[in-house]
Amino acid sequence: MRRFARSFSRFLLLLALFAPAGAATAFETAARAAIVIDHRTGQELFAKNADLPVPPASMSKLMTALLVFEEIEAGRLKLDDTLPVSERAWRTGGSKMFVKVGERVRVEDLLRGMIVQSGNDACVVFAEALAGSESAFAERMNRRAQEIGLANSRFKNATGLPDPEHLMSVRDLATLASRIIREHPRFYRYYGEKEFEYAKIRQPNRNPLLQAGVPGVDGVKTGYTEEAGYGLVVSAERDGRRIIAVLAGLETLRQRRTEAELLLEYGFREFQEYKLFAAGETVVEVPVWLGAAATVPAVPKELVGITIRREARKDLKVVARYEAPLPAPIAQGQEIGRLEIAVPGRLPLTVPLLAGRAVERAGLVGRLTGALGYLVLGGA
Repeated sequence: MRRFARSFSRFLLLLALFAPAGAATAFETAARAAIVIDHRTGQELFAKNADLPVPPASMSKLMTALLVFEEIEAGRLKLDDTLPVSERAWRTGGSKMFVKVGERVRVEDLLRGMIVQSGNDACVVFAEALAGSESAFAERMNRRAQEIGLANSRFKNATGLPDPEHLMSVRDLATLASRIIREHPRFYRYYGEKEFEYAKIRQPNRNPLLQAGVPGVDGVKTGYTEEAGYGLVVSAERDGRRIIAVLAGLETLRQRRTEAELLLEYGFREFQEYKLFAAGETVVEVPVWLGAAATVPAVPKELVGITIRREARKDLKVVARYEAPLPAPIAQGQEIGRLEIAVPGRLPLTVPLLAGRAVERAGLVGRLTGALGYLVLGGA
């Protein structure tokens, strides 16, 4: 058998023809740590101290929320369920939704109080109801963080209130926000609410870009303590493309708003997602050995795209690699190759290619004819 690699020179030529001249201006931020990612591809567009564990303050409530969302999705908790408010939850300091000791509060109200009003009291109510105590809930947060690949996070409470061991990296925060947006869209909508009223107390969402009506912004979470400084996880969607930015360690409210908006604009302006192949689209026809069909289409399972600087597209290279001919039978969905997408200075993106249809073995006559042709023509 021979190894084949097919490159898409026509596609590359189109990219080169429309490539703009000049390089993008380097971006700087006053944040202690920051990151911008493309939500769909997960690609990093900007990073500064992205893996440094820093105090996340209330931004770590995203992890508390994730565990609650998962309880609801699993059917162990319902939005109309009510949970009891302990004295400890009632006494918890910092931002509050103002639940009252001894009362029972609907889960949906607690969610909105935690998300919109950043209520520490709501977080403790959830922690005690789901794990028995806040410390036990924090351990559950740590276990789940390991399971989903948050490599630089450590939780000591459900609220984000100061603790020297309660730390997260901005990359972990971006990963967590992306997971919530992707897997829990029916709950993500709460992050876009501009205000929430509970106990006759109306409080605004603290997200400055949401309140300012910055185009596409629909979440996600602020954070502030004296130790942490000002931080923000923010997400926006424009023209079908979503970006997530995270900043930590800023000095003022004004700085948080300005720097966050600049980061979002940078991600949308300087980068573009190039969609190369749709899910199930034929990338290449791979020759088949002794099959009922001469070839089998190699297709990606999901949409294939890459987010890169606009001026870098002239250097984009796309290559399909596969062994050929492939021996029949071939099952539909069987991995038969890979697509390699490369840009200088970045690790290649590799996407599995699957058989787009099943190919049975040829009948006796077909196998004899195929074998004879291979011997005569050398498999050319």
